[in-house]
Amino acid sequence: MKAKSLLGLRETSSLKEIKNKYKLLMKKWHPDKHDGNQDKATQMSMQINDAYETVLAYCNAYEYPFDEESIKKATYSPTEWWNDKFGER
Repeated sequence: MKAKSLLGLRETSSLKEIKNKYKLLMKKWHPDKHDGNQDKATQMSMQINDAYETVLAYCNAYEYPFDEESIKKATYSPTEWWNDKFGER
């Protein structure tokens, strides 16, 4: 199963969305919540962890930053960019 589909991610998911999906799935598949079928829950938890680590490793190796501050800077107007780099005129 591919990491993106297991975590239910879109192509444009942010790190915040990725973390939220991970947390929701781990709550859903935590073995303590599945008394009748702990083996399946444990297996799913391991797959979710592996998928999350794979996605994070990809994000860390990617040449463009994914953090919220960098995304805001990428959408600056020319005036905002100038002011960020050099201060007010």
